[in-house]
Amino acid sequence: MNVTIYDVAREANVSMATVSRVVNGNPNVKPATRKKVLNTIERLGYRPNAVARGLASKKTTTVGVIIPDISSIFFSELARGIDDIATMYNYNIILSNSDQNKDKELRLINTMFEKQVDGLIYMGAAITEDHVNQLKTSPVPVSLAATVDASNTIPSVNIDYEIAAYEATTLLIQNGTTHPIYVTAEDEDSAVSERKYSGYVRAIKEANQSVNEEYIIQADYSYESGMEAAEEILNMNDYPKAVFVSTDEMALGVIHGFQDKGVQVPEDIEVVGFDNTRLATMVRPTLSTVVQPMYDIGAVAMRLLTKFMNNEKVDEQNVVLPHRIVERNSTKAE
Repeated sequence: MNVTIYDVAREANVSMATVSRVVNGNPNVKPATRKKVLNTIERLGYRPNAVARGLASKKTTTVGVIIPDISSIFFSELARGIDDIATMYNYNIILSNSDQNKDKELRLINTMFEKQVDGLIYMGAAITEDHVNQLKTSPVPVSLAATVDASNTIPSVNIDYEIAAYEATTLLIQNGTTHPIYVTAEDEDSAVSERKYSGYVRAIKEANQSVNEEYIIQADYSYESGMEAAEEILNMNDYPKAVFVSTDEMALGVIHGFQDKGVQVPEDIEVVGFDNTRLATMVRPTLSTVVQPMYDIGAVAMRLLTKFMNNEKVDEQNVVLPHRIVERNSTKAE
């Protein structure tokens, strides 16, 4: 049978209120009494019932986290940042994988609310009107991580994706390719994808080029789709000698797809990725890429959420973190 707070109180010859104060770290307990209760708890193997405590305090000290792909290096680093700050503030996380499926995303949001989480961090490719309506009526605070709500009504932590994509494309243009190819993991209704695309287009137009839709290749986030994009590029007549890829994982596929056909990077064609995941330094040549501080985005999103949950002052609910481009060996040195 499970040991209850009543059993501890009886064995220690104290009230249940005293046991509760000891368990919850209340200082208003005599040292000798505290020691006696703690010894009894250890001897009986008592474990406080988190659900019961949550009902009493109306807090469960849990935070729901919904991510698109638990196997992704990008999202795993975000989740690590969330978990580290959650631990610092004595919260536990419940992690769910949405598979970038809208119906599953909406269902998981409801499930988290049903589990009485104290707050929710959401990551997803697209924030539709249905998402916004559901999150705006949340009974608990919500923050977005690496996810853009175009209406700016839901607190979020991101980088400036439009400027980052503009700078990455401009780097390739300055290296000598007037109209780089863009391999994009574009999603319907994805504000992040739209902003990356806008940055790419702005750089092309500033180079006095008309946007050639043939040079914009849509993929599906995966390494395999990057390989397929490389083959599509090599089948073009007189293809541009530079490629900007909207994720590192796809960029690895692009590089390997080129190499499989005997095309060398960067001697024959340059490649720039986006995210700066660990993959960027594992590939050969190492990948030049936009540094998106994934861990920091997760950590700041969790800290923002703790402020809302604890009614702390929030100066800015839509946080934009700095980014930069790191040039490695997949682009030509000046």
